Amino acid sequence: MQLITKENSEELSRTVADWLVDYSQEVLQRQDRFTIALSGGSTPQQLFELLAKPPYQDTIVWEKWHIFWGDERYVPFEDDRNNAHMAYEALLNHVPVPAAQIHVFRTDLEPEASAQAYEEILHQYFDDSATTFDLVLLGMGDDGHTLSLFPGTAVIHEEEAWVKAYYLDQQQMYRLTLTKSVVNRAACVAFLVTGSKKTAALKEVLKGAYQLDKYPSQVIKPLNDNLIWFTDKAAAEQV
Repeated sequence: MQLITKENSEELSRTVADWLVDYSQEVLQRQDRFTIALSGGSTPQQLFELLAKPPYQDTIVWEKWHIFWGDERYVPFEDDRNNAHMAYEALLNHVPVPAAQIHVFRTDLEPEASAQAYEEILHQYFDDSATTFDLVLLGMGDDGHTLSLFPGTAVIHEEEAWVKAYYLDQQQMYRLTLTKSVVNRAACVAFLVTGSKKTAALKEVLKGAYQLDKYPSQVIKPLNDNLIWFTDKAAAEQV
């Protein structure tokens, strides 16, 4: 595990963007595609907006990227709360990733059917591979959740399914999410965490006792140990 800390969110976004260019190019020297799972939230949005502009926009080999999402709120694509909608607005409308290589969670299907359809796509991509995604980008909430793995939810402990749909009572909505079973088989996992509201949770996730039901981000343990935490100073103040 690596911890990389920068002064503020702007500097952090530039650091991650530079790293992502190098890492994706390294992967594409070995194979013909780069598979990435995106996350929602304000920190990734800042990164996406940076990638959509020069020099990153002109440097990345977008035609070889295959885009997925780590989780989704079960709301229509047009809804501002939809993670895919945000990614299109901030990034995908501005770069030439082929449409057939962008895989959104379908919220025009029933939640369970949507999860099943997404899992089938993932198996088509990764069943014959030693790893799953080349990169999973993750965020972390103030409560220590990541993906749609919220404190006290059964999905944290899912061992078999790669994708699950479930109703989250406190938000009164369905969530669609990847599980640890597929994420921990990724070639690389990177968390982006910024802001003082995340300080206490980050300390517990990285330094505290192993309490999955309280701090679900602790469940992310890539099998190859290739885990990077990109944080700003405010978030990492206690680590």
